[in-house]
Amino acid sequence: MTTKTENSKSVSNTGSFIEIKGARVNNLKNISIKIPRNELVVFTGLSGSGKSSLAFDTLYAEGQRRYIESLSSYARQFLGKMQKPDVDDISGISPAIAVEQKTNNSNPRSTVGTSTEIYEYLKLLYSKIGKTYSPVSAKEVTRHTTKDVVQLISEQADNTIIYIFCPIIIATSRDFKDQLQILLQQGYTRLVNGNDIVRINDLIKEKKSDKKNYHLLIDRFVYENDNEDLEKRIIDSIETAFTEGNGTCFVRVFKDEDNYTDHAFSNKFEADGITFIEPTPHFFSFNNPYGACQTCNGFGNTIGIDEDLVIPNKSLSIAEEAIMCWRGEKMSEFKNLLMINAHKFNFPVHKPISELSDEQYELLWNGNEHFCGLNEFFEHIKEQTYKIQYRVMLARYRGKTICPDCKGTRLRKDANYVKINGKSITQLVLMPIDELLEFFKNIKLTKHEQEVSGLILKEIINRLSVLCDVGLSYLNLNRLTSTLSGGETQRINIATSLGSWLIGSMYILDEPSVGLHPRDTKQLIGVLKNLRDIGNTVIVVEHDEDIIRQADYIVDIGPKAGVNGGNIVFSGIYEDLLKNKESITAKFFNKELDISVPTSRRKWKNYIMINGARENNLKNIDVKIPLSIITTITGVSGSGKTTLVKNILYPALKRELGGSGEKSGKHDKISGDINKISHVEIIDQNLLGRSSRSNPATFVKAFDDIRQLFSKQKLAEINGFKPGHFSFNIKGGRCEECEGNGYITIGMQFMADVKLVCDECKGKKYKQETLEIKFNNLDISDVLELSISEAIDFFNNSKTFVDICQRIVKKLNPLEEIGLGYLKLGQSSDTFSGGEAQRLKLASYLTDSNIENTLFIFDEPTTGLHRYDIEILLKSFEALIRKGHTILIIEHNTDIIKSSDWIIDLGPEGGKNGGYVVFEGTPEDIINCENSYTGKFLKEKM
Repeated sequence: MTTKTENSKSVSNTGSFIEIKGARVNNLKNISIKIPRNELVVFTGLSGSGKSSLAFDTLYAEGQRRYIESLSSYARQFLGKMQKPDVDDISGISPAIAVEQKTNNSNPRSTVGTSTEIYEYLKLLYSKIGKTYSPVSAKEVTRHTTKDVVQLISEQADNTIIYIFCPIIIATSRDFKDQLQILLQQGYTRLVNGNDIVRINDLIKEKKSDKKNYHLLIDRFVYENDNEDLEKRIIDSIETAFTEGNGTCFVRVFKDEDNYTDHAFSNKFEADGITFIEPTPHFFSFNNPYGACQTCNGFGNTIGIDEDLVIPNKSLSIAEEAIMCWRGEKMSEFKNLLMINAHKFNFPVHKPISELSDEQYELLWNGNEHFCGLNEFFEHIKEQTYKIQYRVMLARYRGKTICPDCKGTRLRKDANYVKINGKSITQLVLMPIDELLEFFKNIKLTKHEQEVSGLILKEIINRLSVLCDVGLSYLNLNRLTSTLSGGETQRINIATSLGSWLIGSMYILDEPSVGLHPRDTKQLIGVLKNLRDIGNTVIVVEHDEDIIRQADYIVDIGPKAGVNGGNIVFSGIYEDLLKNKESITAKFFNKELDISVPTSRRKWKNYIMINGARENNLKNIDVKIPLSIITTITGVSGSGKTTLVKNILYPALKRELGGSGEKSGKHDKISGDINKISHVEIIDQNLLGRSSRSNPATFVKAFDDIRQLFSKQKLAEINGFKPGHFSFNIKGGRCEECEGNGYITIGMQFMADVKLVCDECKGKKYKQETLEIKFNNLDISDVLELSISEAIDFFNNSKTFVDICQRIVKKLNPLEEIGLGYLKLGQSSDTFSGGEAQRLKLASYLTDSNIENTLFIFDEPTTGLHRYDIEILLKSFEALIRKGHTILIIEHNTDIIKSSDWIIDLGPEGGKNGGYVVFEGTPEDIINCENSYTGKFLKEKM
């Protein structure tokens, strides 16, 4: 049994281990290690030291392989044999679950609710216990059954006279008397007319009759409580009434001969003259044609008139020509009409658009009897589109706009008529997650509703709790995943995997602290410990100091990266790590190594101003972004950093500088010294491309020279091989069995695709005739297997084709300088972590002499970086500044923050309590700001 101390430090008893013998995957140096089971284990070490190779490519890959081997022989025949990781033996592993770093989902239908599966449970909950309310009377819509009618009758006293009757339904091809004849033939003989009973025969003989006053009498009887034969007769009569009355049945209960009460029943789902649809899970699905809004097809937006294109600068007034389409000699007539008549309805034509009230802004678009609003104006333009100039004008102002029917909720309107505890499903998905959790914890249900929904509610509460625990309480379930930051996306993935709370598993997580402010890390550690305590082995690849301190067991891999890594430097508890003399991680903990605070900060005078930023939770803030220095935007998770920079600044500035630019978030304008910059580039955690054919050599264009080098070898010239023959992207010298990939992908229906090494080329990507061409005893495949550091040495030491070799070295050097020397030349870009992808992009800009005066935006550039590597990253930032560029960083890492020239701190909290500018200034000043959480954590580092 494992005994945990108060600080969660522990050492497992002998016999409860995951044992790895002889691991040689990637750069691992034939390592063997015992890892305690059912503990929180951290793998740490420099970037590229082999942490992911051990955690994911060895442990997880073996877990997946063993699962596939456990399948039936019938299933395995479609898979082939999955390659075993390059390891002698692994014992003691449990079923493995991996949570890797992934970039944002660009699917326009993917939301926080759908990606965490909480929305699936909400749909099920509403279809099971949701109550439909009429929008007219707000009364609950119910469907009566035979049981309901029987219940009413059974409540009456003995000897009560009761009539059961229904409306007369007349087919369109018949008149009233024809219908009476048919009823007579069916055996019915009497009708009810007010207080009277009328025989059908008598009514047919009359020349005229008012069909509206008559109902078909199904049965009349004197009620007796214990008469079983009468009970069966009553049930038959009720069902007949529902059938003949097309779902409507009336029961008349007599108190005496002239005093009675009529009761109406309907087995239709209707009220107030409206027929409603009974809820099903598909009824609440915006990804299903049945539940999606018919106007926007479930996207929440349509192509219409984009308000931001019509009024691009909201700091201007109507008089200052804020409305773009009302400029010019002819179109200004519409503006003049508003200006002339504005006094009649007290409209402020000299007030900036951003300061108009909601009612005034709506009036501007909808107009009134005194002037034509913008909506009517564009309808007028649409009527003129047979003329080319009007078609061009209309196209200029078209863009994605919120759907006018569903108001962006994506669901059909009548789905919002269904409520639980007075809330529709749309209201719930728009709530912050912490408020939604409270709603479900305090939900009031009947005993029957609790029985039906107990398990569903448990799943919803569990998953919402995990989202809160990983620091995402400020989001709502309707938030598109494409608008989340990289760190938020990573934690959504964690919450999705951890929400099920499996037991007896091996969870392997890749840097769960990415994007998390130091203040929120404590909650994440609590989640990881809870996962451990219920009986799981939790293995975390991590650099965060707080998580390393709280780990039960630490494995430090290194000592450095690439060929200089792959060894176990240390394994044990935190206290013993501090005593280790070889571990670079330990040296940073012991302050033997540290990232020093700059002795001075750069001054600035030029800036870009964001006015009136109010997208998502931003509170109409004005922010100055200094130029020619390093600025870091900080704040707790959900404070508005990504919204301000990636959703507002970047697209708006891109448009100002002449790029197409996506639609920017809500703000008034971008102003300041925009003419001082020429380009704006965003370097985030998105991969360089989805293609597995892209690699570091192709990215920096060194592969062009490598192919040329091989084409100049004597055997290549004899065979007539050109540079294209050495490309794995085109036919010629590549292996056609795998089309130059080196592996065959097997599509799996219910799990991740499996990649098998190509039997033809054995993973080398090329035909045998191509591999016979060698340069300094290496073929083209061997060169691609070299690390960048090895490749630089290889080409530097070449005595032949020196010019080409030096060109290759010149292109590879920036990758080495940025700390990526451990990557292989031919490593597929889709295998890079977010941090590696960022640094590869950064290296390309460092070598590009054509880019001048650029604003570089970095989103969490320390992702995947050890503190040793952060020091190298900071040197690269310095190099960009020396070239005259500007750097803006979204970051929580205190080493980056303390090394910045200027800090903009947002907050003070996340979500609705965030979105304010808490602080603007230098690192020296923020530590004295009482309202800044960042300042409190930075104070320890300064």
